[in-house]
Amino acid sequence: MITTRVFGRTKDGRKVLAFTIADGRRSVTVLNYGGIIQRLVVPAADGRLTDVVLGYRTVKEYEENGGYLGALIGRFGNRIGEGMLTVDGVRYDLFKNDRGNHLHGGKEGFNKKIWAHAIVGDTLALSIISPDGEENYPGNLKVTAVFTFKDGILRIHYRAVSDKKTAVNLTDHAYFNLNGESSGTALDNVLWLDSDEITPTNATMIPVGGFKKVQNTPFDFNTPKPIGQDIDADDIDLKQGNGYDHCYVLKNGAGNFAQYATAYGPKTGIAMDCYTDMPAVQFYAGNGLNQQGKWSKYGKRMGFCLETQAIPNNVNVAEYAEKGSSYLAAGQVYDYCAEYRFYLK
Repeated sequence: MITTRVFGRTKDGRKVLAFTIADGRRSVTVLNYGGIIQRLVVPAADGRLTDVVLGYRTVKEYEENGGYLGALIGRFGNRIGEGMLTVDGVRYDLFKNDRGNHLHGGKEGFNKKIWAHAIVGDTLALSIISPDGEENYPGNLKVTAVFTFKDGILRIHYRAVSDKKTAVNLTDHAYFNLNGESSGTALDNVLWLDSDEITPTNATMIPVGGFKKVQNTPFDFNTPKPIGQDIDADDIDLKQGNGYDHCYVLKNGAGNFAQYATAYGPKTGIAMDCYTDMPAVQFYAGNGLNQQGKWSKYGKRMGFCLETQAIPNNVNVAEYAEKGSSYLAAGQVYDYCAEYRFYLK
């Protein structure tokens, strides 16, 4: 069952709605502002209902605070080096909002938009039209994100189509802490990632080519370990990211829906299996968190993100595009899914 309520209004008076999808005692709340996952409640081992995603209580906080907490990201999740996009020989200079690079859609990405909505049974569909030239991207782009939450499985189905060739890389920026959103750092959350390599970056966090094997490095999560175990190790890529903020190349490959991660909160017993058919995931350990959240101050590393996507900057690096290109031809359908399956371990 989906219930709808008014969450608040934007600074310019637009109504923001909150949609809560109930799944027994579990529930997820999604806003039409930014497609934000504002709340995700599941029972802990002791039966206590636990909110496992970071967020805010008011529209004003989502408008004014950074961090992209819980938001849908587009047109391009993650980074494009120097904001440079070339389509069929034509260069498009995108807005540079992160150390001379383009990040998460630019000056006003999809996380700041009011999305249209449709409810059919227990399914919530959010949609948006990004006009030709917005953030200097070519093409009128139609985007839909469909949310379902059933049997403990949160599923996000992304679809997009453009009338001109363009670049698209959609993702969700939920911050998880499986011990609870105000329980302290997420460093004791245990993580397994099905990946043998990351994409190393330059000093401004742009992958510019090549792959780095994770074996015998702090980036290896093929054997489950606490997120904080190696996060401060002496490693150049870790230092540049101030901790984990790196793209992991997944073994499943683009278009093959498979499990790529498991996370576990030892204080609650809540576990989360993650599935996608996208070729990569950005693992971000919340190194830059520093804001007042729903019920407490969110400090450094109080939540982590698993942002499924194509490899960042693949529009400028051919070997990354080979693993899943973000270029979308006119009329071609962008079609990917992400799932988060919650249970007690």
